[in-house]
Amino acid sequence: MNTRPSPSFNFLGICLIIGLTSLGYLLANAAIEYKQFDRTVRVKGLSEREYQADTVIWPIEFSVTGNDLSKLYEAVEKNNKKIEDFLLQFAIKNEEISFSSPSIVDKYAQQYGGNKLPEFRYTAKQTVTVYSHNIKAVREIKSALGRLGKQGIVFTSANYQGQTEYIFNRLNEVKPEMIEEATKKAREVAEKFASDSESRLGKIKRASQGQFSIGARDRNNPHIKKIRVVSTVEYYLAD
Repeated sequence: MNTRPSPSFNFLGICLIIGLTSLGYLLANAAIEYKQFDRTVRVKGLSEREYQADTVIWPIEFSVTGNDLSKLYEAVEKNNKKIEDFLLQFAIKNEEISFSSPSIVDKYAQQYGGNKLPEFRYTAKQTVTVYSHNIKAVREIKSALGRLGKQGIVFTSANYQGQTEYIFNRLNEVKPEMIEEATKKAREVAEKFASDSESRLGKIKRASQGQFSIGARDRNNPHIKKIRVVSTVEYYLAD
């Protein structure tokens, strides 16, 4: 005996088919839209500037030799005074000058066996440090240091610790402007890419700021600092 489907059953079937068809259409459109939304371009923007250092640390090292320890200390003190007076002539302030304790080496204590004793038993090494914001004055003094050498002061600068250090302390002041510049340049590159690919630049998907680097502009001008930062930005693309 054959049974014919009831009208309500037929209606349910039709609704199910329409629903599945609509769902498939919506999912297809969603996939297409998602694929378009996922199109991105990743670009970098550079900001690079030059600034004068604002602080200098200059260790002035000299040595004195002799056989009488008390006279050796007197010679160190005299040289300290000569250097201090010389620095003050170039507008360096007293509070910007500091003196370390002299390092004394007894060469007799280092002798072994029957080796010939050195001419001078003691060697004193002394460091006078200038910590100043007057970069110009320090550079002038360095070029005129030979005048002190003519007064019998033996300068030593062979070790790494004796190198002059120029410091830039105003990074927080220039950061916002440089980050803005790097981000702007990154956007310019992204807009050019979007235009060439017949796309439209959308919102930012993600962005990262690189670390700021500070270095000497060149070996001959360590007091001029080159500051640079690179921003990386990823944008969405749309047709």
